[in-house]
Amino acid sequence: MLSFESLMTSLQDCVMSADGEPEHVSQTLSLFTDKLSESSRSSVKRCKERCLEEAAQLLRRISDAQLRGLEDKHLLLLVRLLLSTQLQTVSISSACRKVDQMLQHLSKVDHEVVFRETRLCFHSIAHSEQMLSFEDLQRACMFLEDSAVGREVWQESYMPMLNKVSELFPILLQQETLRDGPLCYITVKVCVQIFQLLSSEMAPLVWVEDHRGPTVQKILQALMDIVLGKSCNRDTRFLAGTAVAMLINTASESTAAGDAAWSLLQVSNSAPWLLTVGTLQVQCGPSGKDGVDRLAVSRGLLTCCRSHILLSSHKDPTETCLLNGLFPLVYALCEEKLDCHYFAFEVLTLWMKKVKESLAELWRMTGVRLLPDNSSLQQQLIHIIWTNAESPVEGVSEFVRTAFCLLLDLYEMDCEHFCDTKKSFYFTLLQRVMKQPWDAKTKYHRLCALLPYLGTDMVLDQYAELPHHVLKCLSTNHLSPCGSELYKCLIQQQRRELCDSSAKADSHSELDLASHWARRWQPVLHEALKSEVTLLQNNCSTQLLPCTFQVFPSAVDHLLASLDPNVPGYLHAWACILSSYRAVTGRSPWDLLGRPAFETLQLALGSADDKVRLAALSLLCSCPKTKDTPTTEEMMMMRMFIPQNLNCESSPFRQHVQAGVRRFLVRIRDGYLAYIKGQKSKKKGGDSHSENGEDTLEQGIGFVEWLSQLPYSYLAPGHSYQRKKTSLLLLSAVLETCTDTWSPDKKKGQPPANIGCLIECAKQRGQWDFFCRSKQLLLISCLEDSTNEVRELSAGLLMRFFPPNFPHDIAEVLHMRTKQLLSSPRVQEAQMGAVMMKVLLQKSQKQHTDCSDPKTSCMVRDLVKELEEHYLTAKANMILAARTKPIHGVLSALQRCLLDSHNMICDTLDHILIELLALLENISLLLLGVLYGDRDGCATKKDAPPSFCDMGNAISSLIAEASVGTQMEGEECVLLSEEHSLVLTCCWVSLKEIGIFLGSLVGKILAESKPNSKCLLTKDDLMRASKVFKSILLKCRHWGAVEGCCIGFTKFCASLLSSNDPELRDIPAQMLKQGLQVVQCPRSTSVTRRAAGLPMLILCVVSAEEASKARPLLAHSMQTLLETAKTPLNEDWDQTLDLPQVCAVHTLQALVRGAGLGVAVLQYAPAVAMLSLTLLSSPCWAMRNAALQLYSSLSSRMLGQRSSNEEAGPTQNGLSPPAFFFHYPALHPFLLGELQVAAEHLQGPSSEAKLHFQPSLYPILTLLAQLQPGVQDSSETLSDFLPPLLQLSASPVYTVRIMTSKALVAMAPPSEYMNILTQLTAQLPGPQESCCHNQLHGQLLQIKALLERALCTDSAPSEVLCEVMSRVYDSHWLVTEAQRCPLVRAVYLGVTDSLRGLCSETCLSVLNDTLMHALQRPQQGLQIGLSSFHQQAIHFLCADPKWVCKIWENFSTASPDLRLSLVTWVLNGQGVQQADLKNMIHRVLQLNLREALLSHNMEYRRNYLSALAVVSGDCMLHQQLPCFAPLEEPVLLECLGLLLRDLEDQRQGPEFLSQALSAASLLLSQCPDSSLKITMFKRWCGIVECQSAPDAPEVLRMACAEALCVAGVPLMRERSNTVAPIAIRLINSGLYLLQDQSQVVRMKAASFTSVLLHLKGGSQRRLHLMQVNQALTLLLDLLVEEFWDTPGTLEVLLCHLPSFELTSLLTEASTVGCSSLYEPDEANVFAEPSVMCAYVLPYLLQIAEKCSQSSALAQSLNSWAEESAAQVFNSLTLCRQLLTAEALTPTWLALLVAPCFHSTLCGLLTRAAVLLRLLKTSDSIQHLCDPSSMNMSLQEVCSQLSRNGIHFPSAFTAAVCGKLPQ
Repeated sequence: MLSFESLMTSLQDCVMSADGEPEHVSQTLSLFTDKLSESSRSSVKRCKERCLEEAAQLLRRISDAQLRGLEDKHLLLLVRLLLSTQLQTVSISSACRKVDQMLQHLSKVDHEVVFRETRLCFHSIAHSEQMLSFEDLQRACMFLEDSAVGREVWQESYMPMLNKVSELFPILLQQETLRDGPLCYITVKVCVQIFQLLSSEMAPLVWVEDHRGPTVQKILQALMDIVLGKSCNRDTRFLAGTAVAMLINTASESTAAGDAAWSLLQVSNSAPWLLTVGTLQVQCGPSGKDGVDRLAVSRGLLTCCRSHILLSSHKDPTETCLLNGLFPLVYALCEEKLDCHYFAFEVLTLWMKKVKESLAELWRMTGVRLLPDNSSLQQQLIHIIWTNAESPVEGVSEFVRTAFCLLLDLYEMDCEHFCDTKKSFYFTLLQRVMKQPWDAKTKYHRLCALLPYLGTDMVLDQYAELPHHVLKCLSTNHLSPCGSELYKCLIQQQRRELCDSSAKADSHSELDLASHWARRWQPVLHEALKSEVTLLQNNCSTQLLPCTFQVFPSAVDHLLASLDPNVPGYLHAWACILSSYRAVTGRSPWDLLGRPAFETLQLALGSADDKVRLAALSLLCSCPKTKDTPTTEEMMMMRMFIPQNLNCESSPFRQHVQAGVRRFLVRIRDGYLAYIKGQKSKKKGGDSHSENGEDTLEQGIGFVEWLSQLPYSYLAPGHSYQRKKTSLLLLSAVLETCTDTWSPDKKKGQPPANIGCLIECAKQRGQWDFFCRSKQLLLISCLEDSTNEVRELSAGLLMRFFPPNFPHDIAEVLHMRTKQLLSSPRVQEAQMGAVMMKVLLQKSQKQHTDCSDPKTSCMVRDLVKELEEHYLTAKANMILAARTKPIHGVLSALQRCLLDSHNMICDTLDHILIELLALLENISLLLLGVLYGDRDGCATKKDAPPSFCDMGNAISSLIAEASVGTQMEGEECVLLSEEHSLVLTCCWVSLKEIGIFLGSLVGKILAESKPNSKCLLTKDDLMRASKVFKSILLKCRHWGAVEGCCIGFTKFCASLLSSNDPELRDIPAQMLKQGLQVVQCPRSTSVTRRAAGLPMLILCVVSAEEASKARPLLAHSMQTLLETAKTPLNEDWDQTLDLPQVCAVHTLQALVRGAGLGVAVLQYAPAVAMLSLTLLSSPCWAMRNAALQLYSSLSSRMLGQRSSNEEAGPTQNGLSPPAFFFHYPALHPFLLGELQVAAEHLQGPSSEAKLHFQPSLYPILTLLAQLQPGVQDSSETLSDFLPPLLQLSASPVYTVRIMTSKALVAMAPPSEYMNILTQLTAQLPGPQESCCHNQLHGQLLQIKALLERALCTDSAPSEVLCEVMSRVYDSHWLVTEAQRCPLVRAVYLGVTDSLRGLCSETCLSVLNDTLMHALQRPQQGLQIGLSSFHQQAIHFLCADPKWVCKIWENFSTASPDLRLSLVTWVLNGQGVQQADLKNMIHRVLQLNLREALLSHNMEYRRNYLSALAVVSGDCMLHQQLPCFAPLEEPVLLECLGLLLRDLEDQRQGPEFLSQALSAASLLLSQCPDSSLKITMFKRWCGIVECQSAPDAPEVLRMACAEALCVAGVPLMRERSNTVAPIAIRLINSGLYLLQDQSQVVRMKAASFTSVLLHLKGGSQRRLHLMQVNQALTLLLDLLVEEFWDTPGTLEVLLCHLPSFELTSLLTEASTVGCSSLYEPDEANVFAEPSVMCAYVLPYLLQIAEKCSQSSALAQSLNSWAEESAAQVFNSLTLCRQLLTAEALTPTWLALLVAPCFHSTLCGLLTRAAVLLRLLKTSDSIQHLCDPSSMNMSLQEVCSQLSRNGIHFPSAFTAAVCGKLPQ
């Protein structure tokens, strides 16, 4: 057959030359061929499918009659072209089927032609003399599976193909590379499809003796050989098992097929056996132990065989293949610890599904129940399900869950069939589930499964704590899905039960149903929505509320009715409820609640809390009906909300805002498209309705126009990263929603087909010009942003949406700029250049007129030449190259242009690939030589990197050589010189880029290479590439270079290992072998950094292995490393040199931590764990250190995901002890033995004082302590751990005793808690008994830990627990002075505190008296642990309100240590929950403040002031002072003076000063009116102004914001002339703090504004803190409203304007290159002068308008105008001169990307606008300029700037037009 191109050309020629055909047919065929051609050229699957679909639609337009009218040769060409297209898309099944639909359409016209041509294609495969290739088999599969005519051809000619397949199998199985590769897999796939789709043709060959032949016999033999392990590819073996089962399924007689199935089940035999399938018999040898053979057979039988085959009996008529043959096989697979556990449980679920399908027939055959209670089958299934539910193997737990549901279903069917109404199995399971700890994930999955069988009332009555546990799950990240799923199941089942009951009685309305729901669940949801736990709030709003309204829509009334507006969390709960309600039901909340809903929504949109604003935004945007057009009010709110939330720091917030705005835009778009469509289809309609529709259409188009313009105002350099990122996200949402750009990489979210009419409608109104030159220039300037995210987003928008080509002037200037950036030594700037080059490659027109190749080849060739130039420069002068040609920029550009492009890389690099590889090799050797200090000898040295000292010396020598004769004498500098940093950065970044680029390049080339065609890369080329990787990994110490190289090296190895060429697949294995040899060889140097890059080399190779195979490289590596690590040290080992054993342990750690290996490494976990614990006893420190790191990494890997709930603690994990030892059984005896040995050493005579150190003990205890406690051990195999753990309580090591108590809780089953507590409390000594303090301390720790776990439930106390309490109280002497050890006394108090609820009042009174006496007694000498006892005693006493008052009343007479303990107790969060207690503590602390300030104990002073701030924080924020008299004035003023003096003199550090400022502010707020008050306020205000500066420490800036709230608010409420200047200064400080870099500082400053506005409005509602940007606007409002004519107000506004000096900026823009490697950091990167100009401008204009009302103000404004006018005019003139050129210039582009250019222009325009307003309102400055000429000049400048990529906010636009912004 001719090639596709030839056929396409011939058909197009025929179409063009055809005279007799109708014109529209010729045109349609021409379009049809164009679509086929486009599909052929496209490499994106979705684009190809789209083109084929459009081609099919075009072909269907031609009727059958018209197709018959085509000439024969035309029809023949058409058929051949489609067949050629089908063969091209053979790897895309969906595309093949689309082509087949077209062929079937032609087949209706002329079936014979289609059949003949298809047969010719098929016969070229089946009758070829050559061996079948991969492409042949792919095509054969396609003809059989995806081609209707092809299947007819197969049915006619299947025997030749069978013969070819039978001849191929022996060849495949002889060569390892072939039988493990894709060719063997596709061959087996062909067999499966033949047996399945041609079963009637195959049946005689298998089951009829006369038709039996050797062909199928050979195929069956080959398939069984593959199943039994001849191939190592697991997928191939599974498919072969499917093929054999499919062959059995071809039988028409069930008896013969059943015999064959029973015969196949011999697969588990250990001796040779004979498989009989009908008339075929094949010999099968014993298989390996990996279990894949049994899995393949059982999987195949269960998925392919019909039920009657699986129910066939063998010898006993009651025995079936399904129950008696397959189940033992499946059960054994699930019990074994195999690498393929996932597939074993997949087979288990398949077996249970098949049993369910066949249950009726099984009952008929056996006559008995399948699952009677306590039957062996039931017990076996429960055992498998229960023990594997927590499997760490991914996917197993899901299969176990499915199996559990199937088991319950089978039991239900069994009971119903045999009329068993008790169904006791369900209740047994419920009791067993209830005993599981609340944080066991499996608990909730099992409850979901049990719920339909028990009912909600039964479950909730039996398990009363369930709602509380659901909330705890939603507070825990990894448990929230199962908690929400259980809630959903509960309410769905509740509704089903209610509806079922209503069917029997009176029907329930929706309100009645919701009332039933509310009785149980309304308090639960309210608790979650108003919780302080953010995760619980989010999960409730996103998971519980939606499913609630889906099931009970009327629940919204109950939820809203019980909300209290004065309770914290009201706004969030209100918004979440309505948002979810609207999103689920589609009903309008405004109809539900009326106008007040908008007011509440406005309040929520301005909240300081991100989650409240997001919930409100979701309410505003969400609607299930996308055609529900937003209302006018909703659009107005969005216009207010979006600008105020552009600079939010939270990345999730930005993503949610983008998603919400996109939904809002979709509603606008779809609503107006529906309106336009309705207008077109409507012939007649009312005028009013049409006018309303036009108005809303106008509003929607206007909103989109406004939103599309808004982002461009904030994309210029100088704006914060947050604002630019949000702006780009919003711009992306607009362009994705409101343009007709189709995205081939997206399955959903494509624009509607009719969006063009809406775009045309908008353009007729002069709007929606999304792609103008000015906007393009602004996005180009974003390509030089300092953050990668902004650069990538901008590049993506330019390439995806904007016109395909840049204008010539832009392309030329951008190319110059790109070349400059690629040569920058700064990594960031080089990355900018790389992004620009990528954009240029796609957008620029051809710049190389002398180049006949595509532009990609030309640009890549230029980059390679540039790279060579950089290399030659570095070779000649490394210092010069590091500064001017640093290599890494060009490498990054090459990577982006080659690898991110959709073009075929082989076409691009056809002639320069070898040159490029050689260049990369030479560069790597050169750079490594620079780091070695020996460029020539680097390639020949051993595989060991130089030390950091050697690298430093090498670079220093290089610098010294380059600066001979120029270096000045002077002192040696300890910092790296600029040259040193340049060289080091150049080396490591370039090496990193080489590694990433080379690996990705090789991977893409090999992926594009066709199997039988010549590859651009030979084996020698790949060997050279591997040496480059090896050199970088083994000879470079810099971790950045190693880490980057690993990315590329992993891709390199993965590409080679997946290759069909055995020689290529051997390259990674050889590299691994060399790497392991390096590990085993002793070294002459020391390698730090965990063996440098050597472990990473080994990790990369083994990570690249295919997961579906047996991972032989990993097995070999683990075995070698374990053996090396176990090797004893030599007698003369040197600790200063690297040891092979240490290197092996570090390498094992790298393999354990490697994310690429996943759970594959867990099969070696026991061996690695035992090795690491053993090596902790090594005499070598490096070995012990490496072993500890390995053990830590392995523990994290084995234990899986950590729990984040507070009850479990930060170290708790989700794996229980039974599950842990079930998965790692080899660790059970080892860990137990280590514990027993450690316990035996403690059993000597009590008088014998010795310390036996066992290094493995503490790590073992740590591991056990991290297991999930509270799980019952049904097998009781873990009880052996309890005795040694109890004995280890006597350990002399303090941390061992603590960890032993935690391990005991984890390992003890809940049923043993009380027995152990009874045993331990019985051993508590009396006052006269001698005891070991260590053992007593350890026993008390264990009692305390067990009590905390046992008492965590809400159940009533048992008799045993009361007895425990009695014994503990009988030993209360342990808290008295008779017990000399404070640590014992402290932990005893902890035990008693745990049992406080069981203690009588008498017991508590005695204990409290004892503690008070102990605390008041003077301290005698130094006692270890006394402070801990004091803390515990205070905690115990202060839990009782009576005693807390006593102890705090005696504060002034207490000892210094006790006072320190008391204030520390306050700092720990105690005592601040109850208002009365907090007021009392506040009073005590304030009365003793003077004494604390005079104390010489700095810790006490610092904690004291912190405690004072804690107890007065909230009340100061809400201006609610405690109800007690303030300090006497002399004392207050003295304290205030002391604090202000410390602050002014900057005594102590920032922490103390911040606390001093808080205390001073508190005292100032209480200061009585006097002559000294204003003086004190002025001093305090000066401190606040000084410490609000961006360069002040953050803790002090935070204290300033708090000070404004505490003392600033009372001052601002006073109205006097003396206070006004101070108030203005405070507002100015507030404005600066609202722009602070720290979010917490900004939010606290916003609190200052919130309180001011709340008090000013006199509202009785709860104070709602407002968002920062809203607070800034309102604070400016307050300034201008209250103090517009006060001296200083104008200066405050002007001080926030940036400089408008343009001359220096022009000088910097004309400078080429950078002067240093790093840019200096700004003090406040969050501050945005441009935005601040937009904020201040309206207020400056308002003041200018009022100048006639105040002579002082007029004088100030006139003076300012006189001073500024000349410079403003000069700057405007300079702007006009800059913008004279029509084309883009390099200078203008440099200005566009200059950091301060936009803010300078904003400062200039702000001053010009104010000056223009003054010229119009003031006669005294008319001599400065004519207002009309200045207005024209200003408008001209703004217009020119906007056309050249400078966009300004609307405030500037309005001011330039002469309007006063609102």
